Amino acid sequence: MHRWTDLADVPDGFGPSVVTIGNFDGVHRGHVSVLTRLVADARASGASAVAVTFTPHPQQVHRPEHAPPLLTGDADRLELLAGTGLDAVLLLPYTLGFARQTPAEFVERYLVGGLAARTVVVGRDVRFGWENSGDLGTMIELGNRYGFTVEVLEDVVPEPSASEGEGHRRWSSTWVRELLDAGDVVGAAHVLGRPHRLRGVVVHGDARGRELGFPTANLAPDATGMVPADGVYAGWLRRVAEPGGAAADAPEVLPAAVSIGTNPTFAGLQRRVEAYVLDRTDLDLYDDEVVLELVDRLRPTERFDSVEALVEQMHDDVARARVVLADGPAAAR
Repeated sequence: MHRWTDLADVPDGFGPSVVTIGNFDGVHRGHVSVLTRLVADARASGASAVAVTFTPHPQQVHRPEHAPPLLTGDADRLELLAGTGLDAVLLLPYTLGFARQTPAEFVERYLVGGLAARTVVVGRDVRFGWENSGDLGTMIELGNRYGFTVEVLEDVVPEPSASEGEGHRRWSSTWVRELLDAGDVVGAAHVLGRPHRLRGVVVHGDARGRELGFPTANLAPDATGMVPADGVYAGWLRRVAEPGGAAADAPEVLPAAVSIGTNPTFAGLQRRVEAYVLDRTDLDLYDDEVVLELVDRLRPTERFDSVEALVEQMHDDVARARVVLADGPAAAR
């Protein structure tokens, strides 16, 4: 999949294309359904399938104090979008200057001039251009002007089942955030179609875990991916290999117990994400980029009256994590 961040990156003569526009935060099952259909339509018509998206999220520019936590950073979003079969993603820097374009300017420059769009796929609630002044009617009008068709996709909802709410609520990033706020990573994985991810560089912590016999990899504070409710989770740690880098010869996926919280037993104040790779005390992960995939929540964060009680619980957490992860990592989407 081609990854472009500017129209100058798009090859001369590119197109025709089938294009969709969105933030695709989390690349959840609703997104995947839309993008899979887009790719199939593009293949059938001999066109390229392209998604146009933005960084940072527009709400972080216009209303940063009200912007929701992002489910995925750009690296994971692009990796997941590539998994849908798209031919290219145009990841545009979103600024106040960019936002001042009229709907017609945006469509003419990016969709028509840059991507030679034959078809533009949007939802009924599409908004674009200065102050979100463009809507579905605007897009259809511009399609008539510039010679592309507009395909309208309805909301994608789960198939009806015995689970409460399914069959009525559409797949959405908001739904995933609510589940993560409650620590329900199993429910979040159901909406995402995969385990929820955190990604960051491993930094030095207090080395307290090593002293207790459970050395942990601490994610840097700027790690990406929404951090779920405090607690202990079973999950997988993947070292992100770079050509010739230190992680290149490492196992791709390692089972882990992941602690999220302030470490109240030691009166901690800073919220941290740290992962203990099961039965491994020999790993040197410092300065490596890693991805954590959270499979299940084992328990909420607790304060223990003694270090001995904490260590006993940690042994139990590791045993339970081993059971949860016994079937191996989920297949990559």
